[in-house]
Amino acid sequence: MRDERLCSTVSPVTDHASRTTFRFALEGGYVASSGRSGTGVHMRPIALPTEHGGWGMLGAPILLGLWVAPSPAGVWLGLSALGAFLTRQPLKLALADWRRGKRSLRTVWAERFGLLYGALTLLAFLVAWNVSAHPFWAPLLVAAPLAIIQFRFDLLKQSRALTAELCGAAALSVLTSSIAQAGGWAIGPALLLALLLALQAVTAIVYVGARLRLARGAPARRAPIHLLHLAALGTVSGLAWFDLTPWLSVAAFALLALRAWLGLLPRSLKTPTPLVGVQELGFSLLTVAAIAIGGQLGV
Repeated sequence: MRDERLCSTVSPVTDHASRTTFRFALEGGYVASSGRSGTGVHMRPIALPTEHGGWGMLGAPILLGLWVAPSPAGVWLGLSALGAFLTRQPLKLALADWRRGKRSLRTVWAERFGLLYGALTLLAFLVAWNVSAHPFWAPLLVAAPLAIIQFRFDLLKQSRALTAELCGAAALSVLTSSIAQAGGWAIGPALLLALLLALQAVTAIVYVGARLRLARGAPARRAPIHLLHLAALGTVSGLAWFDLTPWLSVAAFALLALRAWLGLLPRSLKTPTPLVGVQELGFSLLTVAAIAIGGQLGV
């Protein structure tokens, strides 16, 4: 009886110590569960990008490239791009901690996720390189400096700066050129695909930024937004005139210009921000479809 009482007294303490020791097992970190670690470190902000719009900007070039020029190498390039996109967030956090001479549980998890995503990026790229029958690396040389500029802004904690967002969008747009080249396209037409996506992404970033500022009551000029959309529409119209891009893409950019005009009207500013994001994703997919279908049908 005495032994039983002793066990009942000591076992909770021993059990707690065992659980604590087990939780410390992974290099000083806690085992993660339900989206956070045992010490309350949230996993989602470490493992996934915080900018929701980035998913659409990544998906559009992958979708367009595989739509117009499907190939196994293109699929692997898309997976490699996904890995690189995911690597940015944990790498940014880990580098920020290293520069401050700080090492915490967040740093440990950021390093782990960075290594995991980095391995995925490299492995998928090597497979794409091995299975591709066509060179696809030239557009990536164009995207690399833009990606480096964006990451530099990340390290300075200025990810929301306009220059950073524009460079990131342009870098992702170039991905569609590499996927198209992997599917057998010549570099000239492939780069035109990237140009069309870049025009759509840049106008969307500027438009959404102005719209959100106006919705908060902050000053923002509407005229430059409209002029930018008209310039994009004029550029695409000129390309279509010389048979370099389908006329259906001109219709898509005309719709984008109309969206910007209506979206900046005072009555439209009451639309909830999440709904604005969903609308922009729809316009992005519509642009991709117009470019792809127009090219396939020759209209």
